[in-house]
Amino acid sequence: MVESVSVRQLVTDTNLTVYSGEAYLDERKVVVSDISRPGLELTGYFNYYPHERVQLFGRTESAFARNMTSEERLVIYKRMAAEDTPAFLVSRGIDPLDEMLMAAAAAHVPVLGSKLPTTRLSSLLTDYLESQLAERRSMHGVLVDLYGLGVMITGDSGVGKSETALELIQRGHRLIADDRVDVYQKDEQTIIGEAPAILAHLLEIRGLGIIDVMSLFGAGAVRTNASVDLIVHLENWTPDKQFDRLGSGEQSQQIFDVAVPKITIPVKVGRNLASIIEVAAMNFRAKSMGFDATKTFERNLNNLIKTNSED
Repeated sequence: MVESVSVRQLVTDTNLTVYSGEAYLDERKVVVSDISRPGLELTGYFNYYPHERVQLFGRTESAFARNMTSEERLVIYKRMAAEDTPAFLVSRGIDPLDEMLMAAAAAHVPVLGSKLPTTRLSSLLTDYLESQLAERRSMHGVLVDLYGLGVMITGDSGVGKSETALELIQRGHRLIADDRVDVYQKDEQTIIGEAPAILAHLLEIRGLGIIDVMSLFGAGAVRTNASVDLIVHLENWTPDKQFDRLGSGEQSQQIFDVAVPKITIPVKVGRNLASIIEVAAMNFRAKSMGFDATKTFERNLNNLIKTNSED
C-alpha cells in the first residue's frame, strides 16, 4: 500500500502549475485522497480544519478573500499553512493573492494552480489520489483487454497463460500485465489491475525468454491498466474432474470487497485456448446485456418436456 504521494508527483501526473515552493515539492506529502475547500476557515472558523488535505481555492473562496483586508488574509493563510498541509491549490487560472504566497513561503507550503473549473479539478485530484493511495495486492496471472473487457487469466505455473496471452495479442487484443498483476479496489464494484513498473509491457514465454510486447507489436498492443471484469482460470484436464458443460454454475472470486465473476476452462491437447477465451469474453458481455444462451436452452428444454408430457 502506498502511504503517501509527493506533491511533485501530484503536480506531474495531474498537470498542475507551480506558483511557488518548487523546492518543497518532494518533502511535502499527500496522505489522504479527500480535498478541502476552506470556505469556513476563511471566516476564521478552524475548529475542524482538515489541515492534512490539499487546500483547494475556487472562485468563491478567492472572491471572499479579496473582500478581506490584507492583514486579515495574512492571518488566515498563516493558520491554514500547517506543518502537514501538502499544498495550496487555486483553480480556474486565478492568480494566488500575495498574502497566500507570503504565508505559504514562510511555512514551506507549495502554491499550485490549474485552469480547470473547481469541481472538475476536485474530482480529478480525488480520483487520482484514491488510485495512488489505495491498498494494493499482487495476484499471479495475466491480465489482457479483450473487446474492452479486462480478463485475468489464472492457473498453475506452466499451464499456458502467457502463451495464450501472446496469441490473443497477435489477434489484436492488448496486454496489461503478465505473471504478476497488482490490483486495487477503485470503488464498490470495480477492481483495477496494472503491471508493476519493472514488468510493464513485458511477456515471458518459456523457451523464448522475455519479449517486449510494445516494441514487437506497437503501442496499440498494450494498456497501462484495466478493470478486472472476468477471471478465466485454466486447469489441466483430468478424467475424474467434472467441468461445467452448460454454463449454469456461476463462480466468483473475492478480490477485496468485490466478487469478480470466474469461469474455469479445462486445458487439454488440441483445445485452442485463445479462441475459447475470446468467446468467453463475448459470452460474458452478452450475458451482462441480458442474452443468456444457457437460459434459452433451459427454456427450450422445459418447453419440450412440457409438450411431450401433454402428448
